[in-house]
This record gives sequence, C-alpha cells and structure tokens, in this order.
Amino acid sequence: MQKGKIGVTTENIFPVIKKFLYSDHEIFLRELVSNGVDAIQKLKALANAGEFKGNTENCRVVVSIDKNKKTLTVSDNGIGMSAEEVDKYINQIAFSSAGEFLEKYKNQAETLIGHFGLGFYSAFMVAEKVEIITRSFRENSPAVRWSCNGSPEYELTEASREDHGTDVILYIDKESEEFLEEDRIGQLLNKYCRFLPVPVVFGKEKEWKDGKLAETSRDRIINTTVPLWTRKPSELKEEDYLSFYHDLYPTAEDPLFYIHLNVDYPFNLTGILYFPRIKNALDIQKNKIQLYCRQVYVTDSVEGIVPDYLTLLHGVIDSPDIPLNVSRSYLQSDASVKKISSHIVKKVADRLYDIFKNQREEFEKKWDDLKLFITYGMMQDEKFYERAEKFALFKNTEGKYFTFEEYEKLIKDNQTDKNKKLIYLYATNKEEQYTFIEAARNKGYDVLLMEGYLDTHFINHLESKFKDAHFTRVDADVIHKLIVKEETKESLLTPIQKEMLSAVLKANTPAEASFYVQFEELPENELPVLITQPEWTRRMKDMSSLAGTKSFYSGLPDTYNLVVNTNHRLIKQIIKQLEKDLAPEIEPLRHQLEETEAQLKAAEELQKGKKENEISSPEKEKTESLRKQKQDLKQQQEEKLNQYGKNNILAKQLVDLALLANNKLTGESLSNFVKRSVMFINPSEN
Repeated sequence: MQKGKIGVTTENIFPVIKKFLYSDHEIFLRELVSNGVDAIQKLKALANAGEFKGNTENCRVVVSIDKNKKTLTVSDNGIGMSAEEVDKYINQIAFSSAGEFLEKYKNQAETLIGHFGLGFYSAFMVAEKVEIITRSFRENSPAVRWSCNGSPEYELTEASREDHGTDVILYIDKESEEFLEEDRIGQLLNKYCRFLPVPVVFGKEKEWKDGKLAETSRDRIINTTVPLWTRKPSELKEEDYLSFYHDLYPTAEDPLFYIHLNVDYPFNLTGILYFPRIKNALDIQKNKIQLYCRQVYVTDSVEGIVPDYLTLLHGVIDSPDIPLNVSRSYLQSDASVKKISSHIVKKVADRLYDIFKNQREEFEKKWDDLKLFITYGMMQDEKFYERAEKFALFKNTEGKYFTFEEYEKLIKDNQTDKNKKLIYLYATNKEEQYTFIEAARNKGYDVLLMEGYLDTHFINHLESKFKDAHFTRVDADVIHKLIVKEETKESLLTPIQKEMLSAVLKANTPAEASFYVQFEELPENELPVLITQPEWTRRMKDMSSLAGTKSFYSGLPDTYNLVVNTNHRLIKQIIKQLEKDLAPEIEPLRHQLEETEAQLKAAEELQKGKKENEISSPEKEKTESLRKQKQDLKQQQEEKLNQYGKNNILAKQLVDLALLANNKLTGESLSNFVKRSVMFINPSEN
C-alpha cells in the first residue's frame, strides 16, 4: 500500500474546488462522464495506431447509483491507468493526461474531449470520499485502487478488476444527496451527455407490463452518439432537421428556417441554427442556443460567441476551438471566437439572402416572424446591416412587401415635401389608426405598417441611414401637414375667437393627458375635431417605455393636439353661439384685461433699464398689483369659458367623437357619449 500527499500547492485546495472552482456543482457528472468518454476515445486512438489489439466496439460509459451505500459510480472500459499513471495524473494535479496524450497521438485522437484540466476533482464538490478502481489496457498490468477523503492525503493499493478501464466511485455527502436520485441523475445526463460520441448507459430500459412500468434486461442508452450536426448536409432531408429541432425543443412550433454550419478551416465549427417563430415580446427567450465541445454540452449562454441579436436563434454550436475556463461556463474573448462569430453572422446573412433571392414569395410569407431577428441585427451590427439591406423588407398597410430600394422608388414622386425631404408615413396599429390611414390613401400616399416590437428604435436607426428622409406616424398631424407641399394658409378666426373656442373645447378633454388646441383650415367635409399625437415626443416616450428605463420623456404626460377644422359648419355654429351667449359676461372682462395689460406694460417700460434699488416702493407695489389684477381677470375669464364649455353639449360631443376615433373614450365617459348621441338622433324624446 502507498500513502502520500497529492501534489498540490496549497493545503486547502479541496475547499477551493468545492466552493469556488466550479460555478455550478451539478457539472461534476459531466466532467466524470466526459473523462470516461475521453478514456474510451484514447483506447480507440491506440487501436487505430496498432498499439491495442483488443475489441473497442462495445466500449461504453456506465453511470449507476447505490442508495444504500450512498454511492454514485461512473465506469468506463477505456484506456485505464497503472499505479504510476494514477500517481502522475491524479496525485500531481497540475498534469493533464489529455494534453500529453493528444500530442503523442494527435493524428488518431481527433475526437478527444479531455483538454479541460481539473475535471476529475469536481467530484469533491458533492462527495465526502472518492475512490478510483482502474486497470491499464497494457497486458499484465494489475488493477489499483486510489482513495481520498477530500484532504491532501490519499491511499493507493492493489485492487481487483477483470477488464481494462476505470470506475470512479463517489461517496455522496449529506448536502448533495439529491444526486442519489434516479430522476435527478437522469435529468443531468440528458442535459450534459445526450450527444456524447460514446454510448452512456444509465439503468435499464422500462416498458409497460401488467399495467405497470417494469425494467427490462436491455441497457438504457441515454445519448445519441452521432447527432445531426455531425453529419453531412447532403445526407439529410428537411424532415431530419425538423425532427432534430423538436427533439431539442419539444413544445415549439416548426421553425422558419435552419442553417447547417460545417467548417474545418481556419477553425473547426459545426452546428445547426434555427429561426424560431416569435409571436410577441413574451416569446423572446435567449439562452436557447446550446454550445458543445466535441459533443459535450458546455453552456446555453453563448453571448461571447454569437452576437447578441443572434442569441434569439435556437439550435446547437459545436467547436473545439472555443477557449473555455476551468468550469466550461464562461467564454473568453479571443481571435478565434471573433472569427467564429463573424463566420456565423455571414452564414446567417447569406442563407437569408439566398432564400429571398430564390424563394421571395416564401420569404415574404415568413417575414413577419423573421423581422425581429433582422431588424435587431441591423441595429446592432453595421456589417450585418450592409448585408441585410439587400433582403430586409418594408410591409405596407395593404400587406404588400418592398425592399428598401423598391419602396423609395414607389413613394419618391408623391411623398417628397417642399424641402426635398422624403417622408415615410407609417402606422403602428392598422385598426386604431384607420381614419388617418384612409386620409393618407385618399391623398395618394402609401403607409407602412411598423407594428413590430423594435420598430420604434428601428425607425430612428433608418433615419440615420437614409439620406434626406424622415419617418412620421400617420396620426402625428393632419394630412396636409404630414407632407407639406406648400405654405399653409392662416386661419380665418380672430385671436379672440381662437382663445375662447380653445378654452371651451379643452374643458372637455381628459385631465390625465395634455391637449394643445390647433386650428386648421381643412375642407368642410372633413371631421370637425380630430386628435393627433406629435411624432417626436411620442416616439421618445415609446422608446423609453420599450427600454424599461426612466428618462426625461418617460416622466412626461401623454401629449396630444386637438385639431379644430375651422371650416366645418359645427365649429362655426359653436363659435356663433359662444359669442352670443358669453359676450355680455366676457366683453367687460376683456376690456378690463386690455386696460390692465396696457397699464402694466407702461409701468414696466418706466422701470426698464433701472437697477432694483433705483425703483421706488410705490412703483414696485403698483406693478405687482397690476400683475395680480391681470392674473385674476384671466382666471375669471378662463373659469367662465371652462364652465360654459362643460355645459356645451355640442362641444362635448365633438371632443368625445375625436376621443372615440382614437380609442380614448372608455367607462363612464363612453356611456355618457352613447346617451348623448341618442339625444342628438332623437331630440323629441328628451
């Protein structure tokens, strides 16, 4: 028997391993199974080199649990180790058998997994004691047992094992007894080992017999040793790709497209990426691409390899050229990763362009689902934008699709304003903005449908790309102001009429939003009152809301324009009645206000240019008194107009009509509007 200390540089290496070396304790099983696969791959490499004459066809890794003994065992019939090799590769922790082996047999060991270093020692994260029983493939090599209880001391003794290979026996500690449960181990094997290149056995197959699930004599192999991405695309059919997708994501709908990656120079990269169907923002889930290293699952956090916008894709990437840290959980950014990332972006763009060019009708059918990926990528990556602008599409409110270039040609003649700027009109909701869309169509304009999750941000991005162009939502203003062709006409209303009518109409607007009255000389047959929302502030609020962050704009109340058609007969009727009803009360106030304003102006002129100490107290008191008097008169006038407006049924009805057209009339206000409408239709009943 040999006793000794493991060759470590510190006495507390095991607590470090247990708590800090690996970010997730469950990966101990991946490490141990991978080591078993590694040992088998080494044996096969030796057989290919003619240094092992035995049979390698039945090589496998077996995982087993003994709940009574509280042990979990990972066994393989691979290369095995001699006592000297155990001493070297287990006790001297700094050595990696895989590195030395790969250098010697690099031509035969292309599928070798084990270049991760400290994998075996992850066993001590969940075990209070670990035993290794191993026997080398070399003839007449005796079996040995290595045992360690988590301290630097170990024992190495002779043992009994009929065949070459290694058993790693973990005596599970109390804190980790979950790893003695069959379901838990089955879950981990399915997560980490389902595509390993060597059969992994866990228990026996089960089948229904006499009304219950019973074990058979057949070994349960939990993995597919030749997964789809390792095969040549020429060997595969469409149904193979769909079947593999549903194997990875059982509850998902069929994907839109797939891309098969197969590169062996200047780096190694295989995999299959899928474009999933995304119906709304709630469906957006990252961490759906699984990263493998020679068929060993590593992580589903691939931001270091795949650009952020492509993490919305699903599928598998497998590459031995991606550097990993000891836990295999975090990716290190280096030149190889950047090359792989660029290649993936190029392959995705090339695949999309190929489908667009050769199957445009099919591409257009799937555009609404693809749009999120493509617009996100175009905003994130300049190179992807340059590739994607050849196949990125606009969709208009009539359901027709155009490339950027095609759409510019379509609207250039009719939608260029007086300043030679091309105006892209768009709607975000076809139903809610129907009235404004119809008005634009009647003018011969085309309207885009920009209802996507990222479209508000994308519009900003496109404005920075398109020369002399501007995007305006179709309800941002009245139609003749959306694309200004000539100077607008001045309103025929007097300033006093505007002031009075503005107060009367505003009295009927909802208090939770800000409304600014705007007077326009519109055709008589257009609506008397309509509501628009200024493009810039609305867009900034939408962007703040989408980003989920507080900003200056997110804190502002919603702002709307209450547009009054001064040529409409109902507006003229309100003005006429307003002047008749309120003239006796408003005129005296207005005269007083004009006199007060004149006196205040004269007083302020006298003080102009004087320093504060040069103005006498009586002068200051007089000026302050005139200001207060002006404020009081304005308030009295506003209160009278406000009260009149609230009692003016026609004014209230017109404002409510405008609110209703914008889906902003609900609850009690909507109920009152309906009752009032009945009264207007049949006044004799009231």
